Amino acid sequence: MRGLRRLLLLLLTLGIVWIIFDDDIKSSPYYLTYQSLTADLKAWKEENPDVQAAINHLELGLDEILSSVLGAFQKEETDQIKLVDRPELNVPDSHSFSVHNIELGDSREKVENLVGTPKRSNLNEYGVDWHAYHDQYQNFFMIAYDEESKVAGLYTNQDLLTSKQEITLGSSKDQVVAALGEPLTSIQKDWVSYQIQNNGEFHLYKLDNSYVTIFFDKHEGNMVTAIQIISEELENQKKEYYAEGNHALKEGFEFQLFDLTNAARVVHGLQPLTWDDHVKITAREHSTDMAVNQYFSHTNLDGQSPFDRMAEDNITFRVAGENLAAGQLSSIFAHEGLMNSLGHRENILQTEFQSLGIGVAFDIEKKPYYTQKFLARN
Repeated sequence: MRGLRRLLLLLLTLGIVWIIFDDDIKSSPYYLTYQSLTADLKAWKEENPDVQAAINHLELGLDEILSSVLGAFQKEETDQIKLVDRPELNVPDSHSFSVHNIELGDSREKVENLVGTPKRSNLNEYGVDWHAYHDQYQNFFMIAYDEESKVAGLYTNQDLLTSKQEITLGSSKDQVVAALGEPLTSIQKDWVSYQIQNNGEFHLYKLDNSYVTIFFDKHEGNMVTAIQIISEELENQKKEYYAEGNHALKEGFEFQLFDLTNAARVVHGLQPLTWDDHVKITAREHSTDMAVNQYFSHTNLDGQSPFDRMAEDNITFRVAGENLAAGQLSSIFAHEGLMNSLGHRENILQTEFQSLGIGVAFDIEKKPYYTQKFLARN
């Protein structure tokens, strides 16, 4: 029994060392020695059935212990994320809403004196860039500027919202309606009126010469979870329901959806994901296939599952998941819709995932298709 306890201690120690130094071990000249020892151990087990049964029993316990140890390491890593203070927020001066004390019409100079330069800038559906500002995805918001470098668009899904009507993130849908009234049911583009169909997931209002979209989280009591504010002038620049689906917009939607996903994860106390270019290619191929062949499914027309397609592209993983969306005007609307769909939400907030690749494509009617592929490789 004492010998088995020593063996257990040795195996536990080796398991922990393997977790920490996996890559270094595999590149070490001693790796061949390790392989030889494990082969000898396997042969020994096969020749001694009683020993094999005892070791199999110990392995069950080891799995539980190693899972606990690994969980502790992951928790410690999460705990080491530097928390950033939320700014002191003030009631807006000129408009109904402000984000991070920034309002429509403020200068880019004022913004960047306040928060620094953007972490990323990519084309959006209005023909201008969304500029993403954040600190490790904390205090996350996006701004669009007009030709005069004035704020023409704002978005956040974090606690940076203030309003004259006392609407904040966490306010109820009833509070919003009581303060702002019933939302718009259509929006006009030239001579065409587009009906708004959203299953109650957002309300659109026209306020202060701007279009304000307030998003609700139906899994959190229909509370306010995000806001988008677009100046009337910028909205009117977009002549059709869908924007022209060029390469720049494809990349813009991909990276915007990535940033939105990480901002949501941080709100829920999770690590941000890393970008995976290899998986992005697989994701974009599936979006393109759906757009070209006019279908919407995790299984393609050849019967391949998301995991089959990853294997075909030589992508290895320990755990993986896929989210799909189609028809939403932008990555913002796609993301908010995914967060209101329980299965997709679970992928976005999955603790085990480490990286994410996103692919977007447009069909002949400019309708976008979005594919998110989540995975952990080890």
